[in-house]
Amino acid sequence: MGLLDGKRLLVTGVLTDSSIAFNVARLAQEEGARVVLTGYGRLSLVERIAKRLPEPPPVIELDVQDTDHLDTLADRVGEHLDGLDGVVHSIGFAPQSCLGGNFLNTSWEDVATAIHVSTFSFKSLAVACLPLMKEGGAVVGLDFDATKAWPVYDWMGVAKAGLESCSRYLARDLARHGIRVNLVAAGPLRTMAAKSIPGFQEFEDSWPERAPLGWDLTDTAPAAKACVALLSDWFPATTGEIVHVDGGVHAMGV
Repeated sequence: MGLLDGKRLLVTGVLTDSSIAFNVARLAQEEGARVVLTGYGRLSLVERIAKRLPEPPPVIELDVQDTDHLDTLADRVGEHLDGLDGVVHSIGFAPQSCLGGNFLNTSWEDVATAIHVSTFSFKSLAVACLPLMKEGGAVVGLDFDATKAWPVYDWMGVAKAGLESCSRYLARDLARHGIRVNLVAAGPLRTMAAKSIPGFQEFEDSWPERAPLGWDLTDTAPAAKACVALLSDWFPATTGEIVHVDGGVHAMGV
C-alpha cells in the first residue's frame, strides 16, 4: 500500500515537468492517489505535460480570479472524482512591476493582482473544494519564507506573508470540517515561476552555500515529498504549520 492509497487529490499549478506541482502529482500517483489537475490559459500545454505522469489525469480549467470557474469547480471535479481528500495550491503570479527592486514604485493595481492570485486564491480554492471534502482531508500550499525582506522578491514577498497568515485562519475555520491546512516553504528552485523574477540569480548564488544540508536548485522532489507527506494520514494533528524544505537556511543566522 502506498502513502496515499485511495486518496483523491486536486493539484493546481502543473505547467512544466520541472515544477513542484508536477512532482507532487507524480509522487501522489506513485503512492496510490487518483489525481485531477487544473490549468489556466495554456490548457493544451498542461494536458501535454499531464501525459508525462504515470497515469495521465484529467485537466480542468481554473482561473482563480474568475468567480464562475470557482463556483463550478466542485461540479467539474466531481465529473472525475466522487470527492476530494486533498488539495494542492501551487498558484502565484505578480506583474513584473512588483518584482526586481521596484518596491517603492509599484502601483496598487499591480499589487492587488499579486495578492488576489497569490494570497486570496488560497482561501478561494479551499472554499470552492469544500463541498467535495465531506470526509475531511488536507489542503497544502506552496510558500517561500516571508519572515524576511529578500532581494528582488518585493511585493511577492508581501503576498507570501499574506499567504502564511491566510493559512493560519483557514486552519482555524476548516478544522471543524476535519480539514488540515499547511504550507511547504521551499528554497529557491529553477522553475518557470523563478525564471520570471528579475535578479533571481541573487538567490541561486548564495543559497547552496548557506544551507547546512546543501541545496540543489534543480531538484523539486524534496518539496514535493513534503507536500505528499502532509496530504497523507501521517500528520493527523498538524495544521496551521509551515514546513521548511530549504536545506536549513531559514534556521541559520547571517
